[in-house]
Amino acid sequence: MNYGDLAYGVAIPLIGVFLGLVYKGIDRRVSARMTSRIGPPIRQPFWDVGKLLVKETVQPENAVGWIYNAMPLFAFASSLTLLLYIPFGVLKAPLNGYGDLIIILYLLTLQGLSMAIGGFASGSPFSSVGAQREMVLMMSYEMPLATVIVGFALIYKSFSLGVIASAPVWWSVGPIAALGVALLFVALLVVTPAELAKLPFDIAEAETEIAEGMLAEYSGRNLALFYLSDAVRGFAMAALEVVLFFPFTLSSIAGLNLTGWPYYTVETLWFLFKVLVIYLVAVTLVRTSFGRFRIEQASRMFWAYVNIVALIGLLLVWMGV
Repeated sequence: MNYGDLAYGVAIPLIGVFLGLVYKGIDRRVSARMTSRIGPPIRQPFWDVGKLLVKETVQPENAVGWIYNAMPLFAFASSLTLLLYIPFGVLKAPLNGYGDLIIILYLLTLQGLSMAIGGFASGSPFSSVGAQREMVLMMSYEMPLATVIVGFALIYKSFSLGVIASAPVWWSVGPIAALGVALLFVALLVVTPAELAKLPFDIAEAETEIAEGMLAEYSGRNLALFYLSDAVRGFAMAALEVVLFFPFTLSSIAGLNLTGWPYYTVETLWFLFKVLVIYLVAVTLVRTSFGRFRIEQASRMFWAYVNIVALIGLLLVWMGV
């Protein structure tokens, strides 16, 4: 690996952190506007992180110290690593060829798992209840997410995200399989707010019930790391959906004949716009429109409905390829 690749690999996570906070700010602003409020400025997440970083980090008396302090670092590191496997539009992922969708699924799971372990390690009853809810919820929504990945593996005969991004799925399948892909997309849209612990699936962090749940005892730097991890994972999840379902370049759609830096600039901005649209549809619109589900409601919805939709989509993909 040369110095250029190393610099690129360092720059992508840093840009991902910045974009994650920007998208989080846009999400809060748009959500406020949808409910006839002014809302915070888009830069508010940056202020929140800065405020947390200068505050004291308090460790509960009954906490398992090394686990309690390690989990925020673990969650943040897994979120940054996730960005290294996702292409930024026409820009290849820094670790392209070194991992695939299986690793991405694993890294997506790690943040929720880290928060649950940190909640158990804090010694707080609120955190323990939140961690138990998170584990139940994870067992519910991971199945349709894995089903989506298997569907793409059937189509491309590969788990490589680089291979998938190089040929839009809608051009690679027939009508029956395309219907299956559409169902997989619907299932993934429903899974997205649950994966990101957003309303109506923020059951493990319900402020009015269990005082932030898993994060009830976290403060200062540790809470800032969880906050950053959440922002990065939100951007990464939306980017993953764009790469899987909408990797169309603006040049191919509009017939642009661009080369060099104008090409990369335009296509990167186009990619970020598509990510923003997915983020607003899958996260902002959903969390603004629905109240929080109970844990049994969320679990039943995924097992009884979303799983069935995903499995029907997988069956149609298998029949059409």
